[in-house]
Amino acid sequence: MWQHSAFVTSWSGRGPARPCLMKLKGRIAIVTGAGDGIGRGIALAFAREGADVAVCALRRPNVEQTALKIEALGRRTTFGHFDASDEEAVINFVAEARKSLGPPSLLVTNASTMPYGEATDISVTEMDDCYRSKLKSSALFVKHCIPHMRGVGDGSITMMASVIGNTGFARFAYYGAINAAIIGYARGLAIELAPYGIRVNSVSPGAVDAPMLHRFETQLGGDAAKLRAAIDANQPRGRIATVEDVVASFVFLAGPEAANITACDLRCDGGVSFKGG
Repeated sequence: MWQHSAFVTSWSGRGPARPCLMKLKGRIAIVTGAGDGIGRGIALAFAREGADVAVCALRRPNVEQTALKIEALGRRTTFGHFDASDEEAVINFVAEARKSLGPPSLLVTNASTMPYGEATDISVTEMDDCYRSKLKSSALFVKHCIPHMRGVGDGSITMMASVIGNTGFARFAYYGAINAAIIGYARGLAIELAPYGIRVNSVSPGAVDAPMLHRFETQLGGDAAKLRAAIDANQPRGRIATVEDVVASFVFLAGPEAANITACDLRCDGGVSFKGG
């Protein structure tokens, strides 16, 4: 069923309902890494705000569910499942999004892996996977979405980074380096693309109650409840972010209120990067 109302309420069950004002009405978006967690949350939030959204991820079952949820919100969608560092696959997906939905003017690059361990223990495979899934895939999607954004004379690109790319963190050194590269890449692109009316920013969350963190907790083993309590205790607000907390940053940067914001990294980390200790 199509959504015709100009004012929709979105509510996750936590806290007060958030009004949706259709700030992205008429926009076409592409969101990568949209199979679950933050990526899915961004895609659904964009849809609630009026955008039609093309989504992709590595595995079909998850991203297909995201697409079904977008359709349930009354928006158009298309989905793909492929390795986002494969240029031919990226070219085909962007072309399909253009054919099915229209020229994309919003891009969120969210695909990632998160290698963890001592610098002497991180394997070459883990290094390559992180580089390809995060930095290379972002560059490929940017490369093939730019011509469409230039064509419409408008665009917003937002890249998922991490507070670790700003501050560094033991046993996340390589992951931090890739995220620092994302931040630098976004800033350089912002200056390059500004004459075409295309804004480029990054968002750096801290710990988020999302599947990536859950997988990390499983990887570490031990008492998951104690580990979560320890992570929460290190947050200035006493808890890590929800998916909704982070998604709101992406909606803001894609919307009209952020028209003069480009070449910025928005730290959506609850203040943990300034807490010290």
